[in-house]
Amino acid sequence: MTDLTPITALGGTAPRVLGAARLTLSERPELALASLALGRGAEPPAPEGLALPGPGGLSVQGALAAFWTGPDQWMVEGADLAETDFAARLQQAAPGAAVTEQTDGWACFEIAGEAAQIEALAERLVNLPRDAYAPGRASRTALHHMGVFLLRRSPDRLAVWGMRSAAGSLWHALSDTMARMEALHDS
Repeated sequence: MTDLTPITALGGTAPRVLGAARLTLSERPELALASLALGRGAEPPAPEGLALPGPGGLSVQGALAAFWTGPDQWMVEGADLAETDFAARLQQAAPGAAVTEQTDGWACFEIAGEAAQIEALAERLVNLPRDAYAPGRASRTALHHMGVFLLRRSPDRLAVWGMRSAAGSLWHALSDTMARMEALHDS
């Protein structure tokens, strides 16, 4: 039998981390992701007590987080659940909803640091007003011609979800912009 070794979206056996003077960029392969959609006229469930947010919202309950992706549609994250059958768990918690596993199709990178530095980075990466990536908000946008979701988990944390097939390009865009910000500050 073949000996298989799991790898991250960036091809490593461990998550990639880039620490700069003001910001840290981390690959987050431990996060599970599933889409949840309701049928016409169905009432939104509250899987494991998680309130599903409206447009631009981000809800967190325990290990779960949800963000709105369209009318009666959300993405639901599971912290430290990537190696489980997350979609089945979510389906059980939201009977009647259409749930689809998304973990292997997406990659998440998280930026941590001072709020002002995160906002300065976001201003260079996306064409959105600041309130679209304020703490507790989530937005779908384009970043270097790639479709992404921005989740502002807290004032000092910004998560970027992008397609796994573009993980290398997304990492490059984020790390290169961070490096340019550092160079500007040092000069």
